[in-house]
Amino acid sequence: MNRPWYKEFWPWFLIAVPVATLIMGGVLLKLAISTEDSLVVDDYYKEGKAINATLDKQAIAKKKNITTALTIKDGSVALEFHSGIPKEGNAVKLSFYHVTLQERDVSVLLSRDANGIYRGFTEQNLDGKWRVSLTPFDESWKIQNTLQLPYSGVIKFNP
Repeated sequence: MNRPWYKEFWPWFLIAVPVATLIMGGVLLKLAISTEDSLVVDDYYKEGKAINATLDKQAIAKKKNITTALTIKDGSVALEFHSGIPKEGNAVKLSFYHVTLQERDVSVLLSRDANGIYRGFTEQNLDGKWRVSLTPFDESWKIQNTLQLPYSGVIKFNP
């Protein structure tokens, strides 16, 4: 007994493959048109000069022998200096740069409490991979690391 073609598996399978390809192509085209390339830099020369300045600031942090311990839990950020403590006691800036999504970047201002620990708070979810940089207000030095959050313990955040 012969069954009609539309009751067989193989014709539907052969139809489904090109239809799925067309749908995925449309989705990819929509993404390509509607999203912005935020990681593309227009002026490479200026970016190269900025990289050299950042390397100089990191060398200053190494020369000052700055060592810190960083704790991040539920949006609360605590930073304790073990050596190279800023003499003025001014606030420091801890910046979180998401590795792929620029709109998730956030900076946290850490102010010093009576115990000498710098504390701050952010409401943004910090789960994922981040490039984290620590700088004083005068930006005379810089410490930069890559972190995978959440992390339950104390993070050694050194140059």
